[in-house]
Amino acid sequence: MSIEIANIKKSFGRTQVLNDISLDIPSGQMVALLGPSGSGKTTLLRIIAGLEHQTSGHIRFPRYRRQPDAPLATVKWGFVFQHYALFRHMTVFDNIAFGLTVLPRRERPNAAAIKAKVTKLLEMVQLAHLADRYPAQLSGGQKQRVALARALAVEPQILLLDEPFGALDAQVRKELRRWLRQLHEELKFTSVFVTHDQEEAMEVADRVVVMSQGNIEQADAPERVWREPSTRFVLEFMGEVNRLQGVIRGGQFHVGAHRWPLGYTPGIPGVSGPVPAPMGSGHQPADQPGFAAAGAGPGGQSERALHPISRSASGVV
Repeated sequence: MSIEIANIKKSFGRTQVLNDISLDIPSGQMVALLGPSGSGKTTLLRIIAGLEHQTSGHIRFPRYRRQPDAPLATVKWGFVFQHYALFRHMTVFDNIAFGLTVLPRRERPNAAAIKAKVTKLLEMVQLAHLADRYPAQLSGGQKQRVALARALAVEPQILLLDEPFGALDAQVRKELRRWLRQLHEELKFTSVFVTHDQEEAMEVADRVVVMSQGNIEQADAPERVWREPSTRFVLEFMGEVNRLQGVIRGGQFHVGAHRWPLGYTPGIPGVSGPVPAPMGSGHQPADQPGFAAAGAGPGGQSERALHPISRSASGVV
């Protein structure tokens, strides 16, 4: 199921948290809402889930061409919280089965069907041998897999995850996010997850939505977010950078007695303020002060190509 987010604004009292957010999420895509604390990513996720109400704007869930609007109550959801939210008094099996047992009677599978589905999910998340254990007897990674299996039991059309791996150690996080990606490839559900971990977003998501102070800075494929950041914020947020102060003159970047070709033609008129400037489509007037940046991004990767980012001659070298 696809999600259409249009002109969403959210404020708490006088504090504006989301500023006119619009975003389309195609069916079957896994999207990461990436940003620092306070960027509005979790608030947006909660609005999508119906746990918060937007101040203005709307969200649509088009399912079929003949039925463009699906009421929120008719959408099948799965929600995975950062701290698992498992039922302590229930076994692993019963936790996973819970969503099926509380369905309306006309939709509820019989006991045999529930057992078969839960058994299949236990095998999928590699926890069949722990079916009779309680949450207190599980590791953090095992608890998170139980939470994911519980969310998947109802066959959700949309799966939402709020920093699902944030409470786990680094090695377990890596293993689980790869497992989640493989699961997504197999089941093809639409998924939106919140993270502040750049490496996690780049590895797992089909599309990365970088947010800052209630705004979307860039929504793009991971490769493009990394190689062609649209704003200075995205450039600096995606990895550590070393700045070189210099001047752009003509088609070259000058630092003292040194100069490098930019790979684009500067001087397109009518441009003002920070703007995207992908390589080959120059938006930088000549003789403007600026900087170039050399940086290592997620996973220790590095770039060495002058790449203009904004009118102030930001770049990646």
